[in-house]
Amino acid sequence: MAKIISTCNVNGVRAASGKGLLEWLAATEADIVCLQETRATDEQTRSALAPALDAGWFLSHAEPGLKGRAGVAILSRKEPDAVRVGVGLLDGETWSPVPEFATLGRYLEADFDDLTIASVYVHTGEADTPMQDEKYRFLDAIGARMLAHPGEFVIMGDWNIGHTELDIKNWKGNVKNAGFLPQERAWVSSMLAAGYRDVVRDLHPGVPGPYSWHSYRGRAYDNDAGWRIDYQLARGDIATRAKQAVVEKAATYAERWSDHAPVTVQYR
Repeated sequence: MAKIISTCNVNGVRAASGKGLLEWLAATEADIVCLQETRATDEQTRSALAPALDAGWFLSHAEPGLKGRAGVAILSRKEPDAVRVGVGLLDGETWSPVPEFATLGRYLEADFDDLTIASVYVHTGEADTPMQDEKYRFLDAIGARMLAHPGEFVIMGDWNIGHTELDIKNWKGNVKNAGFLPQERAWVSSMLAAGYRDVVRDLHPGVPGPYSWHSYRGRAYDNDAGWRIDYQLARGDIATRAKQAVVEKAATYAERWSDHAPVTVQYR
């Protein structure tokens, strides 16, 4: 079966559901949708997405450890075979999440037959602060999981990293800021060197963007002054089957239901 997989930081699932997320879910042809920053408990998330769940979507959710922060989810047309919360490693059948990140609501993965899907939210960070050090530790934990996974894997979400100068409109003004720091960019490069594919970039080589995040401030949206920070990184046979990728940017600023746009990839 051809798979269409989408990811979007919803910037609060309850707010987004009232602004157009539910209508988008009713219209999308995606088989799997990963969400980040639900900023809601399991109960609140199920309530906000109730029309979609009533229509047949299955919800897996890792609720935030801190109120109003993070929270990641996977919506799927079929029920997953297994779900694992918190970034970690498998030891046989036992999932061992990294204690520091086990309950923060930043990582969730689910198995669908021979394919594993992960929804990840990497916090913004701030250069030369403990928040940035935590970001690097989280990336290290994610990288360990990515390298250890033996099979078909697509890990996606809001990475809060612009990998190259093509991924940020104003890259010159951000060279010392979190999101475009050398160590962050090198981490992405290391995952690509290890065999992962940035499938959206593969399908849009050598061009600025396509940007998936635009600030609510000023005229960033109208001027397409954005960042490409929402990636689908794939390894295995599925990485070679990506045939179309689109950032589903709303037609107008007023029609946005998040400051991020869905990033949707069709795999053969």
